[in-house]
Amino acid sequence: MTTPVRDLPLLLLGRGADPDSERGVDCPGDLPPASDPALVERARAAKAALGDRVFVLGHHYQRDEVIQFADVTGDSFKLAREAAARPQAPYVVFCGVHFMAESADILTADHQRVVLPDLAAGCSMADMATFDQVEECWEVLEDAGIADEVVPVTYMNSSADIKAFVGRRGGTVCTSSNAKRALEWAFSKGSKVLFLPDQHLGRNTAVLQMGMSLDDCVVYDPHRPEGGLSPRQLRDAKMLLWRGHCSVHGRFTKESVDEIRARVPDVNVLVHPECRHEVVVEADLVGSTEYIIKTIESAPSGSAWAVGTELNLVRRLANAHPDKNVMFLDRTVCFCSTMNRIDMPHLVWALESLARDEVVNPIEVDPETAHYARVALDQMLALP
Repeated sequence: MTTPVRDLPLLLLGRGADPDSERGVDCPGDLPPASDPALVERARAAKAALGDRVFVLGHHYQRDEVIQFADVTGDSFKLAREAAARPQAPYVVFCGVHFMAESADILTADHQRVVLPDLAAGCSMADMATFDQVEECWEVLEDAGIADEVVPVTYMNSSADIKAFVGRRGGTVCTSSNAKRALEWAFSKGSKVLFLPDQHLGRNTAVLQMGMSLDDCVVYDPHRPEGGLSPRQLRDAKMLLWRGHCSVHGRFTKESVDEIRARVPDVNVLVHPECRHEVVVEADLVGSTEYIIKTIESAPSGSAWAVGTELNLVRRLANAHPDKNVMFLDRTVCFCSTMNRIDMPHLVWALESLARDEVVNPIEVDPETAHYARVALDQMLALP
């Protein structure tokens, strides 16, 4: 069963520890040190011993030393579907973050066990929308007399609880690739959309792909009374955007784009739609992680690309295409810190434990939550 997110106290750096916020840091048994030169061989041996009993999934933002052991790489939804398509593997090791492993557990068969090598690998964006907060938001919409007009849409980067909330209320899940289709479907069912939890993807899709104006969008802040919005603002808006964002993509700024254009002649700026609106407006191309990969792969030799997404992926693309000048959009190095929690020690520990038929760090979504989350996911799959 998933543990509800709660408000956690902040600790001064280097002083004290909170076992609930640092889930998965302390592993029972021996966790090899990161500097152990035998880690790669141990991972290979454990994976070979498991054979077809294990299926390892690697998100694009994982570090190279981990991604080399992935049977399939991809974005979160692709990986969850790949796991569901391999019922013969009783163990699924998800090298990603918590909400991704939850989706895999929802979509896989009952006999399959989904393992997250480090339970502390969460997602700051997903954590910005808790079940209680979203329930309270819906009550605000009911008090404003507009709840019947609102269709909830949640980004894939959300917890199982939020997906289930959306499923109970007739909404759908979306990815960065099909957000426009999801919004078109939602607006065919109602006059307003509550978009969770990434305000930037919602705003960019509504304004740049569907012709809405910025004035059609308002931001609901769960930390302010009534979301910081008046009943009139709620009634006048078409897009009710949750105040959430990706801590990596949110770092890119218009100044980042201006600086790299001044520094690199004829550079193409390619960014993810989780970036801020002013960054997306200034970019040459905008698209999902898979779109970014395919664009670089098909780009002509000698072309220059400044990519606004997670650094592990950008470096991997640069190394895979030495004939092209592929660079990180910002001068400041920024990995996804929670993705990077999946490291070689935790991967080795998970694989060696499974080789002994010991299931560590299982991700299990309770049946009711899984049912309604599946309703929302199935609605996404049924989008025209």
